[in-house]
Amino acid sequence: MYLSDILPTAWQAVDYADIPKGGTVAVYGLGPVGQFCTRIARHRGAERVFGVDLEPERLEMARRNGVEVLDLEEHDDIVVTIRELTDDRGPDSVIDAVGMESHGAPAGKLAQQITGLLPDPVATTLTETVGVDRLSAMYKAMYTVRRGGTISLIGVYGGQANPLPMMDLFDRGVQIRMGQAHVKQWVDDIMPLLTGDDDPLGVEDLATHKLPLDQAPQAYEIFQKKEDGAIKCVLKP
Repeated sequence: MYLSDILPTAWQAVDYADIPKGGTVAVYGLGPVGQFCTRIARHRGAERVFGVDLEPERLEMARRNGVEVLDLEEHDDIVVTIRELTDDRGPDSVIDAVGMESHGAPAGKLAQQITGLLPDPVATTLTETVGVDRLSAMYKAMYTVRRGGTISLIGVYGGQANPLPMMDLFDRGVQIRMGQAHVKQWVDDIMPLLTGDDDPLGVEDLATHKLPLDQAPQAYEIFQKKEDGAIKCVLKP
């Protein structure tokens, strides 16, 4: 399960982030992919790894795996906070593991809800031409990363009319890398970490719920609603 979906996605996100040895990285979003991003970054030599979220269970999971966690709701300006923690420089890399479902973007949320009420053919056309995402996490990533740093975008966005501060990105020399996970490309790198006696990425720690296959609807519901501390549900046949 881990090899087939979230581990290759997280591995690619860290690879794209281009974190220098002994460097710093901030990860926005501590869901399953974000959790593995923090662990892989530490495994591959990042000196400081910051994890940002607002769900207590996710923050605690990251904390016990050696991540410097930041509760989004406890900071008036998370960008300023992270910059202060990095000598006002910003981390070398930022990984956006949130995507279009980010909190703090009421206009984008409303646009998505309105689109969801339209007939499917109309909604599809609008999404493909004037779709708007909730870009809160993306904006935070842009202004968190240091000048000349790298943003790895693994959270999914799908809008076509998203306003981006292109002049700011150009001025600060920020590189953005993104894309679907190339799963087979990372298999040879990941397998040795899963087949040994130790567990360097803490894969067993990630599964908060193990349910029988016939409870799949319940598993999806509690994960989607973030109920009962659900971070990753594993279905057992």
